[in-house]
Amino acid sequence: MARPIWTGSLSFGLVNIPVRLFSATQSGDIHFHQLQGSSGQRVRIQRVVEGTQEIVPFQDIVKGYEISDGRWITIKPEELEAIEPGRSKTIDIEDFVALDDIDPVYFEKTYFLAPDPRHGADRPYALLLRAMKDASRVGIARFVMRQKQYLAAIRPMGDALALETMMFADEVRSAAESVEGLPVDAEVSERELDVALQLIDSLTTEWVPEKYRDTYRERVLQLIEQKAAGETLELEAPAALAPVTDLMAALKASIERGPAPRRSGARDQAS
Repeated sequence: MARPIWTGSLSFGLVNIPVRLFSATQSGDIHFHQLQGSSGQRVRIQRVVEGTQEIVPFQDIVKGYEISDGRWITIKPEELEAIEPGRSKTIDIEDFVALDDIDPVYFEKTYFLAPDPRHGADRPYALLLRAMKDASRVGIARFVMRQKQYLAAIRPMGDALALETMMFADEVRSAAESVEGLPVDAEVSERELDVALQLIDSLTTEWVPEKYRDTYRERVLQLIEQKAAGETLELEAPAALAPVTDLMAALKASIERGPAPRRSGARDQAS
């Protein structure tokens, strides 16, 4: 069973629900180590004092903030805790909003909230879960975890409450202000729009998350297996994408072709 990464209370109004926080997702990343190319020996990264070769023990490392060039101040964990005492133990729901009102760009990572069995929290937890389902609302809260404050959206997810950590408004960029070439200044014809809508309709289906796999990761694992077996590899050159010179012709050809076929490697591993 998974272990909680945070324990505390979920509060709304004067109601406090002892809860535990669990990760709802897990990374599928393939992790490589660094080796010296000439010897194949493992390369280790060590913490050393700048300008010297002195290795610093982890317990001797403190947090520092540079207030000017070369001038630092150190901050102790208890000083950070003293700024907002109690915040690190409570998830405070401040508002309830409609989920559709939140742009997905604000969502960061998903967790499960579970009632803490040590404190008999099942009844108030079940009450909040049922009430939020009936009201079709999500709770907006703030809490502190690992010396960082998070904005969070708490929502029903099946038979559990999920907590989505969120970006604060000043952390979300405006596309028009931060990306060159936006907004796009181009006209499209009604005929082109109609054909584009036909293409979208032909590709529309139900959301089935199991349908989408990390085919690149599968190919990397296959590459590792082949190299471990001493097989000789033939490297494929990436296929060049032809530029779109006739937008309408490309749209019509896309409709006639139907859904794009999967790569052969993904098909082989799925069978």
